[in-house]
Amino acid sequence: MDLEREMREVREAFSSGKTKEESWRRSQLQNLLTLMHEKEDHIITALQQDLGKHPVESYRDEVGTLIKSVNYALKGLKKWMSGKKADLPFAAFPSTAYLVPEPLGVVLIISTWNFPFGLSLEPLIGAIAAGNSVVIKPSELAPASSSTLANLINTYLDTKAIKVIEGDASVGQHLLQHKWDKIFFTGNCKVGQLVMTAAAKNLTPVALELGGKCPAVVDSLSSSWDKRIAVDRILSAKFGTCAGQACIAIDYILVDKNFSSTLVELLKEGIERMFGKNPKESKSVAKIINKSHVLRLRSLLDDPMVKASVIHGGSVDEDNLFIEPTILLDPPVNARIMNEEIFGPLLPIITVRSYSN
Repeated sequence: MDLEREMREVREAFSSGKTKEESWRRSQLQNLLTLMHEKEDHIITALQQDLGKHPVESYRDEVGTLIKSVNYALKGLKKWMSGKKADLPFAAFPSTAYLVPEPLGVVLIISTWNFPFGLSLEPLIGAIAAGNSVVIKPSELAPASSSTLANLINTYLDTKAIKVIEGDASVGQHLLQHKWDKIFFTGNCKVGQLVMTAAAKNLTPVALELGGKCPAVVDSLSSSWDKRIAVDRILSAKFGTCAGQACIAIDYILVDKNFSSTLVELLKEGIERMFGKNPKESKSVAKIINKSHVLRLRSLLDDPMVKASVIHGGSVDEDNLFIEPTILLDPPVNARIMNEEIFGPLLPIITVRSYSN
């Protein structure tokens, strides 16, 4: 692929003014909606190949949410494009003023592998609705999804104004050398720093969606209904969302020590109820993206003090890229597992005597 030619073409498409027209924006959004409906099976198959996602998970977290987002954009498009009357000081009387929304220009979307369609197409929906031309760089770590995304967008959307450029990290680095009018990046903090550095040279506005270490705080729950809801939400947010390979997944739990034994039993029961006695065989939990990430997660468990804290699960199948939903009780707080983003199906529980401490 001639990157320089692709870049010229996408910028010329914006300069022509066609992306500013409501008819173009609406037609592209409609085509994207048609894509989601007609090629749902292609998307689900690609997600199964790359991540082992169950079809229900794929629809819930990617296809279904994208359909809702496109419909929302189509419904609000005319209003979003409309100017709004602006207040002026009395000294400007009898002048009037309007705030008129204008597209920024050419947008770069660098998406990641854990939600390869959702994190590519969600920002694309907004960029199209705002009247921009777009380049998407999908993650090479999810090759089936990257290829499917490129083929579908080339089939359904305006290929002069919306492009998918596949490739490894070197392609992403090359793209960052160009001037953009907005950059969306989803990934880890280290690469996020490189994106921000490249964007700063041209004062390009950037939206960074990076990692985190998000705890769930559980005090104590009295009613059985509250317990069931809390446990189901914790398990779904940890193990049911790309096997914990999500920046918004629960990283660990803080729980009142007096309630910890109850919570542990509820979680064990909930795992079997939600994912079955053998999650690998039932294919109810996604696989780890590649062997490198499996080895990284295994290394977190290999610390003897951490290994001793495992109270449920813990099995690792390197060949099939699968790690069993695992619960740990009070691993050392200075261990790597408590100081790095886990990004996998390992759930530490840290007991506390008082939340004020």
